[in-house]
Amino acid sequence: MMREDGRANDVLREINITRNYTKYAQGSVLIAMGDTKVLCTATVEEKVPPFMRGSGGGWLSAEYAMLPASVAVRKQRDINRGRLDGRSAEIQRLIGRALRSVMDLKKLGERTIWIDCDVLQADGGTRTCAITGAYVALQDCIQYLLEQKIIDENPIRCAVAAVSVGIVEDEILLDLSYSEDSCAQADMNVVMTEEGEFCEIQATGEKRPITQEEMTAMLNVVQKAMVQLFEKIDGGE
Repeated sequence: MMREDGRANDVLREINITRNYTKYAQGSVLIAMGDTKVLCTATVEEKVPPFMRGSGGGWLSAEYAMLPASVAVRKQRDINRGRLDGRSAEIQRLIGRALRSVMDLKKLGERTIWIDCDVLQADGGTRTCAITGAYVALQDCIQYLLEQKIIDENPIRCAVAAVSVGIVEDEILLDLSYSEDSCAQADMNVVMTEEGEFCEIQATGEKRPITQEEMTAMLNVVQKAMVQLFEKIDGGE
């Protein structure tokens, strides 16, 4: 099948990473994957949640939101609805889990790093884009803590990133745009480390089940793409 942007089935969308995007956060990144754009910030708070007090270790928590004009029809803010959108709650938990999985929180000391991911423009893959951008913001935040001698050791064990893959018209497509995702027979979000380990796999048969052969093929496509994604992260400015 011919994709709207002319990409081959196993090619990532164009990725742009702008570091130090805002003034006050210890780490801030504007990441764009195709037409999906997410602002990710990492901010340090000198306290931990009650369940971590006295443990000597730190914590990392994430919040995620789509701005009202991030989609074609204005999205109402959660504060005006009186509750957090279920999808947003699911995604911010995913972001937090992904980043904590590659950290030694004991090395952070009793402090919290807050990750905030705000979707400025959505065209598919907002959660995977947010995870990748959040990692870069976290990396810069940790570098700040090291330079200021607030912590002695880097608590990040390895890099982490995420990408989507799906089945559209019985073909496996990497890094789905919204138009592709909306008609996908099945889709998957994969979070991986730079060492090739899996942090999380979310796979859903939307219109039909996924065969074992398709599952293996989808993961193979993702693993190859991750090499390019981590190269981009390492080279982001």
